[in-house]
Amino acid sequence: MRSESAGLLLAAGSGSRLGTPKALLEFRGERLVDRGVRLLRLGGCHPVVVVLGAATVQVRGAVAVRNPRWRSGMGSSLRAGLDTLPGHVERVVIALVDQPFIGSEAVERLIGAARDGASVAVATYGGEPRNPVLIAREHFAEVAALAVGDVGARPFLRAHPELVVEIPCDDVGDPSDIDTPADLTASRARAARAARPTSVPRRG
Repeated sequence: MRSESAGLLLAAGSGSRLGTPKALLEFRGERLVDRGVRLLRLGGCHPVVVVLGAATVQVRGAVAVRNPRWRSGMGSSLRAGLDTLPGHVERVVIALVDQPFIGSEAVERLIGAARDGASVAVATYGGEPRNPVLIAREHFAEVAALAVGDVGARPFLRAHPELVVEIPCDDVGDPSDIDTPADLTASRARAARAARPTSVPRRG
């Protein structure tokens, strides 16, 4: 079966500043790793690969691969994920597990840009490139070669600005991440406020 767009969720870190792996954090009633898989699947990715490291957990709806070198940083997880993708995958959308406010519409927009001819596409917020990121297969080898230490696709993107198509996604989410207990508390409070029903004034 032909698969155009795969999803890759990087979820291997230990969450040293949080005191627990981010993949296991509960947010809006689900683990961040499950939320990340759902984001990619709803956005149109198939298959979805999750790279784990500090925490080894079962994940529904995705292929889980463990990166034994996760302590070396994000680069090794990105390489492990790219190596796992089936040969018939034409492109991959890369997302991070600790950004729970990114919407699936951002993934859809990146895939749409690829179908319009882009080989590299990046979601932007406030004009700044963030996540998710889409990379066509023709660039996988160079992306992997440049992903060293605690960096992912950023060195490749900086080396090839002429390839990058920026996709504004301010209206469908934001890339706020969860790195510390304070970030987690603030994110949960924000989610709770967003979930409250808006009161409608009664007519007299």
